[in-house]
Amino acid sequence: MHTPLCRHATGQPREYAAHAVSLGLTEIGFSDHSPMPQDDFDDWRMRRDQLDAYVESVQAARRDFPQLTIRLALEVDYLPGQEDWIRDLAARHPWDYFIGSVHYVSGGWDIDNPKKLSEWRQRDAYAVWAEYFDWLTQAARSGLFEIIGHADLPKKFGYVPDRDCTSLFRTFLEAAAGSGCAIELNTAGLRKDCREIYPSRRILEMARERGVPITFGSDAHAPAEVGMDFAAALDLARAAGYTKCCRFEQRQRRIVPL
Repeated sequence: MHTPLCRHATGQPREYAAHAVSLGLTEIGFSDHSPMPQDDFDDWRMRRDQLDAYVESVQAARRDFPQLTIRLALEVDYLPGQEDWIRDLAARHPWDYFIGSVHYVSGGWDIDNPKKLSEWRQRDAYAVWAEYFDWLTQAARSGLFEIIGHADLPKKFGYVPDRDCTSLFRTFLEAAAGSGCAIELNTAGLRKDCREIYPSRRILEMARERGVPITFGSDAHAPAEVGMDFAAALDLARAAGYTKCCRFEQRQRRIVPL
């Protein structure tokens, strides 16, 4: 879940928490886009000097809603060579988990940015997917993250290779299994052009075969999106053979039944 500090979400953490309570949820987590070493890296994340304000806003929601368990987290972009920066962020606050995500490929192209949709028409879809999954595999193998976010993000706008991607998925999932990293069922995909939860059922079944644990996320950018389509996500998890998921506290995993 995100906050206005990322510059493309609305509603304060208190409002997200209030909606969660109205749905009967008992535990939520905020994982806004982390800052980069340079504030002008892009225009869809908090600045470095806003990190403490982000933490305080989550802590304020905790105070206002003591009946709700609220986890403090970050969604952190993985780019090769940025590992020291991620470790620096990890040391700054008592985080409950880090979601590692890949939005960029080489050339500084954020593949899910609607402002740069035209770039897809100039690229070979398989080449983009291959580079994306290479970086996602590095993220999973790094040990820097508890969860990998929206694992097949390149499908967002419907650009799917006509070549078999099984080997890309397998390599990534074996890295996640080897490091004990979870993947999320992210329902925001249902609100995008792909109209499909991230990741696909095929990837999820491969993940279950390899013992990769799962979490659930709405990737909410507004209070009304909190917990959206979780029933569909649960159905997908069960269809793929999952009976358990995981939660995190102080970067320690706890397995719970679905």
